[in-house]
Amino acid sequence: MDGYKGDSLETLKKHKVRVWSKALVTTTQGVFEGTILPRSENDDDQHLVLKIATGYNVGVDIKTITDIKELGYKKANYKIPEKEFPCTPGLPRVKLFGTGGTIASRLDYRTGAVIPAFSPGELYGAVPELADICNLETEKVFAVFSENMGPEQYKELAIAIGKEIENGIDGIVIGHGTDTLHHTAAALTFMVQDSPVPIVLVGSQRSSDRPSSDAALNLMHAMKAAGHSDIAEVMVCMFGPTSDEYGLLHKGTRVRKMHSSYRSTFRTIGDVPLAMITRDKITHIKPEYHKRRKDRKVKILPYFNEKTCMLYYYPGMDSEVIDAMVDKGYKGIVIVGTGLGHVNKKIYPAIERAHKKGVCMYMTLQTLWGYVHMNVYDTGRDLQAAGIVPAENMLPEVAFVKLGWALGQTEDPEEVKKIMLTPINDETTKREPYNGYLVYQGGIPEVEAFVKSFRK
Repeated sequence: MDGYKGDSLETLKKHKVRVWSKALVTTTQGVFEGTILPRSENDDDQHLVLKIATGYNVGVDIKTITDIKELGYKKANYKIPEKEFPCTPGLPRVKLFGTGGTIASRLDYRTGAVIPAFSPGELYGAVPELADICNLETEKVFAVFSENMGPEQYKELAIAIGKEIENGIDGIVIGHGTDTLHHTAAALTFMVQDSPVPIVLVGSQRSSDRPSSDAALNLMHAMKAAGHSDIAEVMVCMFGPTSDEYGLLHKGTRVRKMHSSYRSTFRTIGDVPLAMITRDKITHIKPEYHKRRKDRKVKILPYFNEKTCMLYYYPGMDSEVIDAMVDKGYKGIVIVGTGLGHVNKKIYPAIERAHKKGVCMYMTLQTLWGYVHMNVYDTGRDLQAAGIVPAENMLPEVAFVKLGWALGQTEDPEEVKKIMLTPINDETTKREPYNGYLVYQGGIPEVEAFVKSFRK
């Protein structure tokens, strides 16, 4: 019975109630009212699941249940119907590319999984306020979680974006899962250069059927940025604070997901965000940015060599890790090293062999903030002599994406180096601003006082 089995199924039969019933459940811990939901097929048989009036789900231990009364029955339909988006003269035209992810998903109660289910057209059915911001055109390009996004999708998106720009679109929004959103943002920064219009990637940390979902507000902010902002860059638009006060626009090469579940998970690393955004206002933070233009010129460079990898260094790493990559024909390796850009001496021979075989190797940092400095200690100088090139303050994921993009154009190490060390859009910068590194440690009196001054 919709995932119920064993003792939990017998409890439903005993009290003559059905899944999807609105029920009053009396327990030794109190009385609960809500809709009995299906159970995930992999869950235990000791609980009932109720969706209560707040929209949240609660599990009820069947051992505590003394009575269940069915108050009504209506099987829920969690699919939102598609609606044709209205056209309002004078509003900008924005194209929404749907790729999947939590911003376009629902909960499958049978499996307990969040699955890609909403088409882009359904998003308007869920967020009608979008019609006040822009004239929206939608296209479902993919229907995958972001962990399944990769070079093939990057290239297809870049080509699709180029066509829309040529056709006169005023802005582009890409609905994307958050897990690898920053990888795609970096890839599109390199593959779509000198865009005359904003290109905004947006996701949500919590699925659309949850009361705490950030999907609707993130979408509204992204549409505002795409249609009305004068920042013509690849950007990520997500919550600024954990509350719904405002969103932030992050540059596609300096942004990273930093928390597994917080709605404010994305932050700019080694710099400041481009802007704050609400439904009504865009407030610039970073004064330097590529500005919107009226022409339709754009450079589409959809290249990527998939024989590129990223290795996170760990103490005791052995040469065979790098040897295996070389034996498998990899052409590029980004190393995420310790400190200023270090690894142990055990893997020096493998690095030297890789260099002799023409493998392009670049060093980034586990610290994320700061610059690779490989001339300070003997280790760094030895690694450079062995063939590793410092990637300055490029984020590891950005370096990985850029190296794959560079190798998609040439395998000549000197040409690759020229591409890698020539900034496209602030993937490397001359310096970090004084407020580009802010990490507050909870529990310290002065930090706690500061936090309490704005978090009531």
